[in-house]
Amino acid sequence: MVTEKIKFGTDGWRAIIALDFTVYNVGRVSKGLADWLLKDHKNPTVVIGHDCRFGGKLFSEAAAGVLCSNGVKVLLAKGFISTPMISLGVLKLNAQQGVVITASHNPPTYNGYKLKGAHGGPSSPKDIAAVEALIPEEVVMPAVSLGHWEEKGLLEYIDLEELYINYLKEKFDFELLSRSPFKMAYDAMYGAGQNVIRRLLPGAVLLHCDDNPGFHGQAPEPLDKNLKELAHTVATTPEIKIGLATDGDADRIGLYDGDGHFVDAHNIILLLINYLHKYKHMTGKVVIAFSVTDRVKKLCEHYGIPVEVTAIGFKYISEIMVHDDVLVGGEESGGIAVKGHIPERDGIYDGLVLYEFMTKSGKTLKELCEEVYELVGRFYYDRNDLHIDNDKKNAIIKKAADGGYTQFGKYGFNRIESTDGIKYHLNNGGWIMLRASGTEPVLRVYAEGNSKEETLDILEDVKRTILE
Repeated sequence: MVTEKIKFGTDGWRAIIALDFTVYNVGRVSKGLADWLLKDHKNPTVVIGHDCRFGGKLFSEAAAGVLCSNGVKVLLAKGFISTPMISLGVLKLNAQQGVVITASHNPPTYNGYKLKGAHGGPSSPKDIAAVEALIPEEVVMPAVSLGHWEEKGLLEYIDLEELYINYLKEKFDFELLSRSPFKMAYDAMYGAGQNVIRRLLPGAVLLHCDDNPGFHGQAPEPLDKNLKELAHTVATTPEIKIGLATDGDADRIGLYDGDGHFVDAHNIILLLINYLHKYKHMTGKVVIAFSVTDRVKKLCEHYGIPVEVTAIGFKYISEIMVHDDVLVGGEESGGIAVKGHIPERDGIYDGLVLYEFMTKSGKTLKELCEEVYELVGRFYYDRNDLHIDNDKKNAIIKKAADGGYTQFGKYGFNRIESTDGIKYHLNNGGWIMLRASGTEPVLRVYAEGNSKEETLDILEDVKRTILE
């Protein structure tokens, strides 16, 4: 049998279901994980769960079977769960590792395999690399049922949704939030967060909170272009003043203000810093990925808060949060963690923090954004994902790295950074960034300008320049 080498990208291993993402390959990864765990632990425990994607139960049970057959105890989640539920479960249940069968925001044809560490967040890059190095070319899949391992005491079923909801009840005053003057609309994008808001905020307006493994044919990524129904619902319902959306495994966030205008991750990071530091008097540094707006640095400078910039991938931010005092850690894609919670992205938790901010301050989300703009100025951000083949993608990145671009249409630049991708600081005060996706045949083009029109124009000029 000829087997492909399995590589973990920015956030786990992802592949097309039935092509590369198969029961057998899931078994290979699980064997590598078992061998890695058994090197340092006598009786390791792993928490496993899956989101709402096609085949999630099948793949999570395959992973559990291989781990159990290698002497690793498995705590297997009942039903679908979110990524934050696994991370919280690993921490609360004193497990050594977590596994989430999810492809997060990828198109519905994909599934994936994420690793979560004992600290309650993404496994470190070092640990992921160590597991990856141990993935064998072949694996013996166990012939016995999961019931066999349950009888042996190596498998136990757990309710991670209940654990997570009880945890949230300790963190937030839901009696207060249920009386908020600002009604919430929540779009689960058919993802794993769908039961949480339904159970905790019964008055919220719910969209796409039903089980649809194909996500109605759309990638469950909380971007403005994917959330038109939520935007319309918020804009046309006067009492709704916040629209919350989470992705397929509910670790990423998107928001809408009461006018139905999209509030992106850059703005959400700014809002969280402003609330936690100015209003709640919390301290700690801010850690952001390379693709996040420099307006975060401006706000932190205003408050005297230190800032650290990392490569793209929340695992780098989480690693810092484990060891340092971090107030907010976030990335452009909507993955954000806050102090007082686990070092993990959590779209629902972040949304509840901001809903609490609105409720306690008596200000709408739009008013809270205006408060931030008074300190950092107005800006507009957008991203264009160019679906091109890997050869073309790599050629563009190589040209950029070699200094091959001197102008993008009418937009010149005065400085280049290359922490992770190529970032051009424009003469107009905005910026452009080119970065190849680590999990898909996609070239991401990021841009920030002083208005929506300018930003869209920048993206168009960049596209013409690099694809000519």
